[in-house]
Amino acid sequence: MPKQGSSNSAEFKLSITKALRDQLGASLEGLTPSPLTPDEIEKIERHPGVYQLYHRDAFVYVGKADSLRSRLSQHRETIRGRLNISPDEMTFTCLYVDEDLPTIAPERLLIDWHKGRGEIPWNTSGIGNHDPGVKRDSTTWGPDHFYTLYPIDLSWPVADLTPEETPLSTLISQAKKQLPYTFRFKKASAVYSASTAKLGKTTVTADEIFALTAASLPPGWQITALPGYVTMYDKISEAPGALRIYRSPHSPTP
Repeated sequence: MPKQGSSNSAEFKLSITKALRDQLGASLEGLTPSPLTPDEIEKIERHPGVYQLYHRDAFVYVGKADSLRSRLSQHRETIRGRLNISPDEMTFTCLYVDEDLPTIAPERLLIDWHKGRGEIPWNTSGIGNHDPGVKRDSTTWGPDHFYTLYPIDLSWPVADLTPEETPLSTLISQAKKQLPYTFRFKKASAVYSASTAKLGKTTVTADEIFALTAASLPPGWQITALPGYVTMYDKISEAPGALRIYRSPHSPTP
């Protein structure tokens, strides 16, 4: 170590991560946000990179993706499936990143930087595309959480269904594919193939599907519409904070 006051030597520390973070942040801040519309998203290449989301001009989220176009489309669908918010209120910027850079986590660098500045309230707050997992099913979300502010839309239409009597396995599979939020249920249950439901029409709401499905399930099953997503298991619970609970008419109360 050089002595204090030495004029012919000094200590130099090179921070590659800080330099990258600063350059990424500066490059993104220099971009003009575009509306989160299908036409604008279509202009984006299917290349890896980082992106930023803005809600009513407020910077709310930063993320990364292997395909920027696909991830931005997913975010648009997520927002379309929520109440109290519209994709028309959203804008975005994005930055293509060389394929070798994800090894040093540019997204993590940006998250740490912006959180330190009091920005990106939606990060770690439910806007992402991952299922939060069964351990979060009993969580009571705070008043400022994304799920609380923008709960799922149970009036979302599910189309191209068979109006005649159909196995629940087919019905819940179609619902899972079309709903813009997570619908998690117990896998490979023989109950789904053994039980049927009759819709009477080709397009129904998520609420109607869940109500019909619950009515067709044996006692002891429950569909729980939480503010952020929907679950279906052979277990009855109170589920505090749920938007709605669907059960067979013969199911016991918890």
